[in-house]
Amino acid sequence: MSVILLFSLGATAQERLIDYVRPFVGTTNFGTTNPGAVVPHGMMSVVPFNVMGSDQNRYDKDSRWWSTPYEYTNSYFTGFSHVNLSGVGCPELGSLLVMPTTGELSVDYREYGSGYKDEVASPGYYSNHLTKYDIKTEATATVRGGVTRFTFPKGQSHILLNLGEGLTNESGAMLRRVSDVEIEGVKLLGTFCYNPQAVFPIYFVMRLSKSPSQQGYWKLQRPMTGVEAEWDPDQGKYKLYTKYTKELAGDDVGAYFTFDTEANETIEVQMGVSFVSIENARENLRQEVAGKSFDDVRTEAENLWEKDLSRIKVEGGTLEQKQIFYTALYHILLHPNILQDVNGEYPQMEGREILNTGGGNRYTVFSLWDTYRNVHQFLTLVYPERQMDMLKSMLGMYQEHGWFPKWELYGRETLTMEGDPAIPVFVDSYLKGLRDFDIHKAYEAMFKSATTKGGENLLRPDNDDYLSLGYVPLRGEFDNSVSHALEYYVADNALSLLAQELGYKADARRFRQQSLGYKHYYSSDFKTFRPKLPNGTFLTPFNPKLGENFEPNPGFHEGSAYNYTFFVPHDVKGLAKLMGGKRAFINNLQAIFDEGHYDPTNEPNIAYPYLFSYFIGEEWRTQKLVTELLEKYFTTQPDGLPGNDDTGTMSCWALMSMMGLYPDCPGVPEYTLTAPVFDRVVITLDPKYFGKSELVIEGAPSHKGQYIKSIQLGGRKLKSHRITHQALIESGHIKFEY
Repeated sequence: MSVILLFSLGATAQERLIDYVRPFVGTTNFGTTNPGAVVPHGMMSVVPFNVMGSDQNRYDKDSRWWSTPYEYTNSYFTGFSHVNLSGVGCPELGSLLVMPTTGELSVDYREYGSGYKDEVASPGYYSNHLTKYDIKTEATATVRGGVTRFTFPKGQSHILLNLGEGLTNESGAMLRRVSDVEIEGVKLLGTFCYNPQAVFPIYFVMRLSKSPSQQGYWKLQRPMTGVEAEWDPDQGKYKLYTKYTKELAGDDVGAYFTFDTEANETIEVQMGVSFVSIENARENLRQEVAGKSFDDVRTEAENLWEKDLSRIKVEGGTLEQKQIFYTALYHILLHPNILQDVNGEYPQMEGREILNTGGGNRYTVFSLWDTYRNVHQFLTLVYPERQMDMLKSMLGMYQEHGWFPKWELYGRETLTMEGDPAIPVFVDSYLKGLRDFDIHKAYEAMFKSATTKGGENLLRPDNDDYLSLGYVPLRGEFDNSVSHALEYYVADNALSLLAQELGYKADARRFRQQSLGYKHYYSSDFKTFRPKLPNGTFLTPFNPKLGENFEPNPGFHEGSAYNYTFFVPHDVKGLAKLMGGKRAFINNLQAIFDEGHYDPTNEPNIAYPYLFSYFIGEEWRTQKLVTELLEKYFTTQPDGLPGNDDTGTMSCWALMSMMGLYPDCPGVPEYTLTAPVFDRVVITLDPKYFGKSELVIEGAPSHKGQYIKSIQLGGRKLKSHRITHQALIESGHIKFEY
C-alpha cells in the first residue's frame, strides 16, 4: 500500500496552509485518527473503512471491536463510512458504508472488499485506487453532507449501501426506495464505551448521479432481486421479497445499484444526514450539496480549512515542524461537532423532543475528560465565538437534562471517564472574558453536581464519601476511587475561583478547602498517592507501577500511581510542601521522567513537564523536557502521535507547546511559558472578546539547545515563566530571549 500526501515543495504564488496538513498522522500506534474528508467541526465525515473483513485484519464484532474506522496498517477497504469520530478509544459510529464494485454482484463484505493503493489525503478530501476493481474512489464533505465519486472501468459496476456493518453491534435499520436515484432510511447507533443507554438514530438520504440498470435490497448478506426467499423461524415459513419492494427494515440490511459503465465513467453519490429526521437529512443535502459538482464541494471544504488554519501564522522552524503544527491544529478542529440541521433543529439532550437553536450552533461530542485540560482553553483564545457556542450548548444540556455533560454524544450521556469536567471549562472561559451566557444558571449547575448526594449524582456518584471524608475510599477492587477524587479536587478549585468572582465568599472558601483533600492520599513510604480504604488505612500491598500498561489498577483509571501523583495542578506548592519541600518535589518529579514513568498518552500527567516552572531556577527543565517530548513523540508519520488523540487533546498539547505557552491548570486563567519552536507566531484575536486583533509570540532564530534567558512582555521583563491570560492579551506581544 502506497501513500501520496498532497504537498507541493515548489514555490507557489501564495502559500496554502492546508498543504502542511498530514491527515495520515495518528492513523496507527493507537492514535485512532483517520484521513477521511471532513470540514471544521462538521457533522459529516466520509472515511475509508478498512478494519473488518480481511484475513489480515479479521473483524469479530462479538469479541473485538475497533474504535476507529481506519487503521493505516490495514489494507482491506469495504467502503466509505459516513459520520465518524477521531482519536477516541471506544468504538462508535462508522456506519452508512458506501462501496463500489465491478463484475458479479456480491453483498458479503468478506467477499466484496478490496485492497487499495495510491492513497491521497488533504483537508476535505480523500482518494484511493481499488486494486481488485480498478476503481478510483474520492470523497469530500460539507458540514452535513458527504460526496463520493467513483471512476469505473468499462463493464458491469455496482454501488452498495451497507447498513449492517460498522464499529458497534447495533444493526437495526430501515431502507426506503424513493426513486431510481434516491434512497432514504434510518440506522441505530450508540453504546459508546459499551454503555447500553447511549443509543440514538441517524437519518439519511442517499442520491445517485445516474439511474441504475438494476437495483435491490439485501438482508443478512442475501440479495433480494426478483422473488427471493428467507426463512423466518418465528413464523415458521419463508418471507418473499421482490425487486419492487419499496421498504425494508431489520438487521444487517443493505441496498445495491447496478450500472453499465463506460471506461473512466464517473458516478457520484451524495449523502445527507440528520439526527432529527429523514426530512431534515434531505433538506441538509439540498441546501449544502444540491447543484454542486464534486469539485465544487471539495473547493468549498478546502476554503473552510484554509480560513480556519489561517488564524495562526508561524514563521521560521523546519518544514516538518510546520507540518506537525498545522496537522495538530487540523485535529483540534475536528471536534466538537455541529449537531443542528440547516433549519436549526436538534435532538433534546436525553429526551425525545426536537428543539431549535434559534441561531448559533448546537455542538455535540464533548469528550470533556480529555479536552477540558487544553482544547477548550485553546478554543477560548483562538476561536472564542465557537467556544461561546459550546458553552451555550453545554448549558442547554443542563437545562434539558438536569446535568452538565461528562462525555456527551449526539444528545446522549455516555458517562465515560471520570470527574466533573465541565466546571473548569466554564470557569476558565468566564474568567478570560467569555461572558455571553447565563453565568448564574451555570453556577447553579456546578453547585448541584458539587453538593448533591452520591446516589442522586450523575457526575459524582461517590460524592457522599467525598464530602464526608474529604476523599473517596476504595470500595471495590477496581473502582478508580483516587482518580475520581483527584478530578473532583480540580473541579472544586475552579468552582472556588468562580464563587469568589461572583461574590459567594463562603462557597469560595468551602470549595477551595475541598480541593485540598488530595493530601489524604499521599504516602510518604512510596512518595506517591495511594488508595485508602473505608477505615482510613492505606491499601496494602501496593505497587505504584501497576497500571503502566493500562492493566486494571485499584484506585486508578488507565494509569499508575506515578501518572496521577503530580496531578494537583491547583496546588503545586502545597504538594511540594507535602513531599518535603522544593528540592524533594523537583527530585521526585524528575524521577518520573528519568525512570520511565511518564506516559504521554495519559491525560492526568500530560502537564507534568510544565510543573517545574512553578519554581524559580527550575524552568530549564520544562524547556528541556518539552523539546525532547515533541521530538520523540510527534512526527509527520502515521505513527506520529503517542496514542489516542482523544478528540484533539494530544494534538493540542503539541501545538500549544510549540507556540510556547501551555494552560497546565484547568480552570485557572494562566499559562506556563516555554521556548517556542518558531521564530514568530501570530494569532488572530477577536476584538469582541479581547479588545485586540492579534497576539504575537517571538522566539529567536537558531535557539535550539539554548535555554530562555529572559521573557519580555510588552517590552517589560517578566519575573517568572508563568503569566495570566489578562496580562498576555493586554500586552499583545511576548518575546523570548536566549
